[in-house]
Amino acid sequence: MAKKSSSGGGFGKVFLGFLLGIVTVALGLFAYLKFGPLPVAVADAPLPFEKQIVGLPLDARIERESKAAPFGISEDVFESGAHIYRAQCASCHGTPGRDVPFAKAMFPTAPQLWKKHKNSDVVGVSDDEPGETYWKVANGIRLSGMPSYKHVLSDTQMWQVSLLLKNADKELPGPVAQILDSPTP
Repeated sequence: MAKKSSSGGGFGKVFLGFLLGIVTVALGLFAYLKFGPLPVAVADAPLPFEKQIVGLPLDARIERESKAAPFGISEDVFESGAHIYRAQCASCHGTPGRDVPFAKAMFPTAPQLWKKHKNSDVVGVSDDEPGETYWKVANGIRLSGMPSYKHVLSDTQMWQVSLLLKNADKELPGPVAQILDSPTP
């Protein structure tokens, strides 16, 4: 009599082991999410690689969807942008010479758009292209507190703010500086 081959059940065992492995990982992940110490409070330390995990797709999408400004800069553009900035942005992002204290208590911290970066002459987002700033204003950034303004501001208004912020590292005309320095409405 010939012996039966024992290799027939090998694939089934491998498949069952693979399936059990997936179920175990899924249950472990669920248990961690349900009972684990996830960093959900603003004061918690970020997850390992959190900035990279979020930043990579954000940068790729902005690069893919970024457009050029439909008009150039002028004092009128800056003045209009300053009025919009005061009304919509200054409460989180500050004004020249005035940081917003609670911005540090946000996660991620709301950048102060009129402040120089450490060890650099860059002010706010003046090193970003206007199309990148426009994208962030129009679409917002998930899980950051940055809302989308595309249903609040017109296309022109969002470009005016974006062009103003691109030039935050330059001396602005007197009327524009005066608007930015006026009390918050």
